[in-house]
Amino acid sequence: MLPGVLSATSPGRGKADECIGDNAMGAGNQQERLDPEWIAGFVDGEGCFHVALNRQPAMRTEWQVLPEFRVVQHRRDERLLKQLQSYFGCGSVTVNNGDRMEFRVRGLKNLTQVVAFFERHPLRTRKQHDFRSFARVIRLMMNGDHLTKTGLAHVARLSLAMNRKRNTSASRILRDCTPDTARTR
Repeated sequence: MLPGVLSATSPGRGKADECIGDNAMGAGNQQERLDPEWIAGFVDGEGCFHVALNRQPAMRTEWQVLPEFRVVQHRRDERLLKQLQSYFGCGSVTVNNGDRMEFRVRGLKNLTQVVAFFERHPLRTRKQHDFRSFARVIRLMMNGDHLTKTGLAHVARLSLAMNRKRNTSASRILRDCTPDTARTR
């Protein structure tokens, strides 16, 4: 086991942390509980907040917004991914590619829980910027704003600001929904 991963007691653990994962706070799980600050640091290095935008002509805006939180590790560290799944009380651990496994969380209810966790335990690298954009997308979706062209364009702008890879779907949405904005970029 990695040093600092597990914590039998965590100073500063608040009531809100007790909501995350029913298994995380049980008396029988004292030695297997992940420390929230360690999780934040680990995700800073190994996690990803991503918003996919998929063309779906049957949908009102013709686009589907699919946010997800992921942590990818080599198969030898699958146990750690399962501990994250248990801690958060949601998500799945599946094969990512070859000998890599991933812990993935989708669905607004589950992602709202993940957002609340990282608001209480902030990231410290540039990934915090991606997280803030991701959290705004989740809030827009909770309000149903992504179901309008204006809201979808807002989601697309936030998605373009995240991570380092160019999001061609987000660029297309901005071009289609806000032609003036797309030309000035």
